[in-house]
Amino acid sequence: MTIKAIFFDAAGTLINTTRPVGESYASIAKKYGVEVAPEEVTRRFREFFCSAPPLAFAPATPEELQAKERQWWKDLVRRVFEIHGSFNHFEDYFSELFAYFSRAESWSLYPEVAETLKSLKEREFTVCVVSNFDSRLLKILQGLGLNPWIDSVVISSRAGFAKPAPEIFHKALALHNLEPREAIHVGDSLGKDVLGASAAGLGGILLDRAGKMTSAAFPRIGSLEELFPILGSALPI
Repeated sequence: MTIKAIFFDAAGTLINTTRPVGESYASIAKKYGVEVAPEEVTRRFREFFCSAPPLAFAPATPEELQAKERQWWKDLVRRVFEIHGSFNHFEDYFSELFAYFSRAESWSLYPEVAETLKSLKEREFTVCVVSNFDSRLLKILQGLGLNPWIDSVVISSRAGFAKPAPEIFHKALALHNLEPREAIHVGDSLGKDVLGASAAGLGGILLDRAGKMTSAAFPRIGSLEELFPILGSALPI
C-alpha cells in the first residue's frame, strides 16, 4: 500500500488555544459583569460542545454560512452561561468572544507542527486538514504560517458533514483524486478522528500527547514527529 496523503485534525492536533478556553471565556465575561470560575466554564463547555448538533450545514451563500456558523457558536455559549441567569449585554460579550477566537494570536502551534508539515511536503506527501471547525480556521492557519505546507482545508461547516461522518473524509479525498487506502488521518480523538477515518476506509492514527489513552487496534503516537517511522521515513536532522 502506498500512502500519498496525510490528513490532520486541527484543534488539539496542529493548533491549540494560547490560554485555556475556560480562562478566556471567564476573563471576557468579567468585563461584562459576569463572574464565573474558569474551571466551571471549561466543564460546561466540554459538556455542551460534545452534545451540540454537528457544526455542519447545507450549501449556502457565504453570508448565510457565516450567519449559521455564528449562530451555532452563540447557542453553545449561551448554554454555557445559562445557569447564571440573566446575562446583560450577552450580544456584546459573544461578539467579542467570537472575534477573539477568530484571531491567529489566540492560537498557537504545537512545537513540532511546522517542521513536520514542511518535511511531509518535502517528501511530496499531500497534506490536508480535515476539521470540525468553521470558516475562521482558514485565516487562523494562514496567520500561524501554515499555508505553504497545506494543500487543502476541509471544514465541517462548509462540507456539510462533521467527523466521524465518512462523507467529510471522502470530500477531502475527492479534492486530490485519492483512494481511501492512499491516505491516513491523524487526530487526537479516537471516535471522531481515528474511528471516523477507519470507517471511511482511511488509516487512522491516534495522537495522544498526554500519554493517557490506550488503543490496541490503531497506531498511537505522542508527537507528530513519530509519524515518520510509521511512514518508513525519518525526520531530517
